Amino acid sequence: MRLFRAFAATALAGLVAADAVNDLENKGRVALDATIAKSTTCSNDKLQVRREWGDITPEARREWIDAVLCLMDTPSKLDPATYPGAKNRYDDFVVVHMNQTLSIHGTGNFLVWHRYYVYLWEKALQDECGYKGTQPYWDYGRWQADPLASPLFDGSDTSLGGNGAPRTLKEKREMRSKRQFGGGGFGGFGGGGNGGGCVTTGPFKDMVVTLGPMAAVVQPAPAANPQANGYGSNPRCLRRDITATLGQNYGKTTDIVNTITNYPTVVAFQNFLQGGQGVHGVGHFTVAGDPGGDFYISPNEPSFWLHHAMIDRIWTIWQSQDYENRRMAMQGGTRMMGGGPAQTLDDPVEMNVVGPTYAIRDLMSSVDGPGPFCYVYE
Repeated sequence: MRLFRAFAATALAGLVAADAVNDLENKGRVALDATIAKSTTCSNDKLQVRREWGDITPEARREWIDAVLCLMDTPSKLDPATYPGAKNRYDDFVVVHMNQTLSIHGTGNFLVWHRYYVYLWEKALQDECGYKGTQPYWDYGRWQADPLASPLFDGSDTSLGGNGAPRTLKEKREMRSKRQFGGGGFGGFGGGGNGGGCVTTGPFKDMVVTLGPMAAVVQPAPAANPQANGYGSNPRCLRRDITATLGQNYGKTTDIVNTITNYPTVVAFQNFLQGGQGVHGVGHFTVAGDPGGDFYISPNEPSFWLHHAMIDRIWTIWQSQDYENRRMAMQGGTRMMGGGPAQTLDDPVEMNVVGPTYAIRDLMSSVDGPGPFCYVYE
């Protein structure tokens, strides 16, 4: 009873704190609604609403989970000779991310590429697996006190599963000695939880990861892929090393609000978002493990999709605070490590077998075309 009361108090505090983000969202919704009213591609009768995992019913959570499991049971559309590790439609999405990793992070297209990527995932769940809902998101600030007590990772059949099994004492010593971490600026926090082994609870406990690794941050490291490019078949269990440290330091509701309100230019906004103290790293390395902590294959971790829906929500709220000036705000290079031409609104966003190609400018609004979007967050 004492544990329940403590969790209830934490959840209530998270809900109250979330009001600060909701206030910004409600303020910006005025501009989004005005855009919908004038749009020729989006209307209120078509509008889809994405909600936080804790705000959808247990039945709706099961439906999303079942649709993800369906993608895992649907054959890949990729050439098996080139991508022998791509066994199913879920893997197709992972390969698309692997192919473009160094040109979609720290670049001008980071936000818009992942917006379209999550949308195509949502559409695959709906069109290929009969899912009737929308893509839920993960509000870090709401659950930062204890992710493992949240409905996302509590290990129940309506969660994404629990933590990985605890590492042995020897493995923990190796972890400390190697100071593995996820992302610059996160010190030794990423992957520093009490897990690290196979996930043994929840609907994804039997999930098999086949692609990669490419840049693992978990100990012991997974066996090397039979192909240097990571596309070979390398079956292994889903592993997690969930920790509250990142969320408590960088993923609080105040951190999310500051990200939206303190960075008026798109360059400053996206640089902070992706930087060492930004919430992008929080979503990835709170979970860590394999594939969650691997820069290239991280979409193979089911929580990736809720995490990047939240990143898109934060961007949508940021855009909506000054929509006229921010709707088409995009700036940056085309290569993560530098070099290459500057990104332009006419550059293509290519998704291989998971979706058609659009120009960046067509995907800059979540509520207007000529791109396919017609959704908001609540």
